[in-house]
Amino acid sequence: MGVLARAKEKFKEIIMKNELLNQDIMISARGLSSEKAIGNPKRDDFPLLTGKEVMIQAEFKGSYGQAFTDHPGNFQGSLQEIMDLPLENNYQRGLLLATINAVLRSLALAERTVHCKNEEPELCAREMAKWIHDNLNNIEKIGIIGYQPAILEACTKLLGAKQLMITDLNQKKIATKSFGVEVWDGSKDNQRLIQEADLILFTGSSIINATIDNLLKMISDYQKNYFIFGNTISGVASLLELPQLCFYGR
Repeated sequence: MGVLARAKEKFKEIIMKNELLNQDIMISARGLSSEKAIGNPKRDDFPLLTGKEVMIQAEFKGSYGQAFTDHPGNFQGSLQEIMDLPLENNYQRGLLLATINAVLRSLALAERTVHCKNEEPELCAREMAKWIHDNLNNIEKIGIIGYQPAILEACTKLLGAKQLMITDLNQKKIATKSFGVEVWDGSKDNQRLIQEADLILFTGSSIINATIDNLLKMISDYQKNYFIFGNTISGVASLLELPQLCFYGR
């Protein structure tokens, strides 16, 4: 059973235990403007600001949960309707992830379910690099799956560009260089990255584009250490005890 399917089962148990499943509770998810989602950071190369991804937000009993998706859309309905979604596309998976984040946050079962803002993404990246330096041994090469410029820059400052690898699915990024690191093709180069890196950092958005199961299988096959970054995965990471790095999520 895949990560999202396992998380959905555990989530259903929780909402049934709390008698929420059949209540007529309204969930709304809406595309957030980049300013509302991430504020006004000094740098302008975050995916949210370049228009490649949109943050959707679910609100549940005054608590909020967000998720990155390239297929945003509006929804208003009950938890039962969310649980009945077939999860066949990024839109449906994004709604479920935002909902899991909001509901678990309302039950105090998850933290950092809302994206950080302004200069916090850059501060988070620096904190992440410092945490890796202070807590992990024998890390000579880091592989990043999912282009996040602040994390890439912070890691190049930690180890040097030659010790970094990165993949992404954005065709405009592939084969370009960023901070001295060539961006590889995420549709075919992830195995190579995982094989060569000592530590894998990958985006929580992978659970929305349905690549997370394959990534975790390859990471397991090559016995590599890994962490998932970003707030999209916060609720699922809490449910399944997945290793996550998110220092400034709200």
